[in-house]
Amino acid sequence: MDFAFTPRQAELREAVIAMARAGLGRDLARRDREGGFDAEGWRRCAEAGLQGLPIERRWGGGGANVLEAAAAFEALGYACADNGLNFALGAHLWGCAMPLATFGSDAQKQRLLPELCSGRRIAALALTEPEAGSDAYSLQTRAARRGAGYVLNGRKVFVTNGPVADVVLVLATLDPAKKAHGVTAFLVEKGTPGLTLGPALEKMGLRTALMGEVRLDDCVLPPEGLLGREGGGLALFNHAMEWERGLILAPALGAMQRVLELTRARARERRQFDQPIGHFQLVSTKLVDMQLRLEAARLLLYKAAWLKSRGRPAIMEAALAKLSVSEAWVQACQDALQLHGGQGYLSETGIERELRDALASRIYSGTSEIQRQVVAQWMGLG
Repeated sequence: MDFAFTPRQAELREAVIAMARAGLGRDLARRDREGGFDAEGWRRCAEAGLQGLPIERRWGGGGANVLEAAAAFEALGYACADNGLNFALGAHLWGCAMPLATFGSDAQKQRLLPELCSGRRIAALALTEPEAGSDAYSLQTRAARRGAGYVLNGRKVFVTNGPVADVVLVLATLDPAKKAHGVTAFLVEKGTPGLTLGPALEKMGLRTALMGEVRLDDCVLPPEGLLGREGGGLALFNHAMEWERGLILAPALGAMQRVLELTRARARERRQFDQPIGHFQLVSTKLVDMQLRLEAARLLLYKAAWLKSRGRPAIMEAALAKLSVSEAWVQACQDALQLHGGQGYLSETGIERELRDALASRIYSGTSEIQRQVVAQWMGLG
């Protein structure tokens, strides 16, 4: 078992770090206050190939394997402090582009994937509703056949990239009597009559990843608006969640490494009682625990990525990775703020922003409670 990065993975990491340090995260404090999407940063990431990194080259992607993609996105989180931008990229890739690459027809992939991989178009996954969050299959959004096509009606909330989306992957119920087996996936493009993209919501954290409401009012789609097969939304949703849970928090590993290095430096530099505070056992123990949680979380995420790279199911492993990374990220930021003292509470250090961004990771792509439920089911406990 070799834990070292391959030459290709190391090359990707260095390239992403260089790109991020050269052009990402500028004016972050202002954009965080205003909730501004970094269109220029999005373009730079597209030039580096991040929006379609693991998608086949014939569809405009980078053809990277899953482990390479994980390494690249971890590097992005390390070198780019704009956690909102990093999250928006993940929502675009894992939540929409990858399901399209797996379930789409050749015609759909040819028409949409090159634009998504190049970053010229932005994608969003519209799943959550006011009364359907953790219970993902109690959807109220309805789809009905109309001639050869479909008509959609419903309301989606908390849609990441929603306000700037060009393509929205919508899950709707075609046959409510079939419950989960009636859920069907549709591709709705910006400009489709009946599609309304709401304004950005003001949030606690990840403020540079725009989130909003998507409304569908007699939204008529052609036959090619169907993604996969009728009633196939269950398989598509599970597929998307496996990718999201396993990999959307790869940048968080890099963010934790970055926060740990800042805090370790602070513990060496700040002096109290005539010695660096890192010499005090209560301080050094917190730093050791930050390192321990990071290493454990990284191993779980890369195990899920390794399984996916071999075409093997990783439902439980992805849930464990999502649970571990999200909880470790929040705790790392809390410890960092504590060890920075009053300085950490100030906006200028960026530590409080890191904590605000991290907190959402315990909610999106399935709450920590849902991840525990998924693992319990795989253990035969539910």
